[in-house]
Amino acid sequence: MVTLLRRLFHAFGAHSWIGEPGLVVRHYAPKPQNWPQDLPLRIAMLSDFHIAEPWTGLDALQTIVKNTNSLQPDIVLLVGDFEEGPRFSRHLPPSEWAPVLAKLKSSLGTFAVLGNHDYPRIARKRHRALPAPAAMGALEAVGIRTLINEAIPLPWNEKTFWLLGLGDQIAEFEDGRSLADLDRTLSQMTDDAPAILMAHEPDIFPEVPDRVSLTLSGHVHRGQIRFFGHAPVVPSKYGRRYLHGHIVETGRHLVVGAGLGHSGVPLRFDAPPEIVLIELGGPA
Repeated sequence: MVTLLRRLFHAFGAHSWIGEPGLVVRHYAPKPQNWPQDLPLRIAMLSDFHIAEPWTGLDALQTIVKNTNSLQPDIVLLVGDFEEGPRFSRHLPPSEWAPVLAKLKSSLGTFAVLGNHDYPRIARKRHRALPAPAAMGALEAVGIRTLINEAIPLPWNEKTFWLLGLGDQIAEFEDGRSLADLDRTLSQMTDDAPAILMAHEPDIFPEVPDRVSLTLSGHVHRGQIRFFGHAPVVPSKYGRRYLHGHIVETGRHLVVGAGLGHSGVPLRFDAPPEIVLIELGGPA
């Protein structure tokens, strides 16, 4: 049955993550003006796992890790939505999937932010902010630093750059305030070294200042189900403006990944799961 489903999905250009996933690698080489050319950095970005069996389960996760490691990144950045609800799937506790992600290899290590699905749902499009949700505890337990409204300096090639992780924009406190605090995150940078911002939802991008060299996001899944190149449903207040890929606005750079799993219906159509490889710096 699994083989038959896989053949049917692939025949129509769809992906379900049953069996061999049809994973692609998407490569970008942005040239932000405020990122030094003499500071080459090879980033592997992964987002929107929505880990659950039998879809993006442990076998699929092993495939993701293996393919990511083969790219020999300098740093691996995980941009949220590790968890998936029980609809159409069996939930996998973070204690089962975090050790698989711990096998990701890079010189600088693996860092993460959380997405809206990593917080408990309180309404259809609302999630409750918690100080330490289960996904964060599991990631930290296996050595994956998880940033929530935090900026940390990372030494690299005799220089330093800042890595920023924004709290999720949809997760909210009981008084309705968003967990995301961009001003607080930016204020922690103490020098003018270049900066990379991880923000699960791309909707924050219009507010990101020129100070940030590159913003990395996921969340919208490239529409997840597209027809004739059109995504009828995009979970963003900006519609398809930040649907996918390398986007430049007023000199500021954003890369939005298509993600790896699915939200809700266990199907991706014309939006294959992807690893994003980004190369900063180096020859002009």
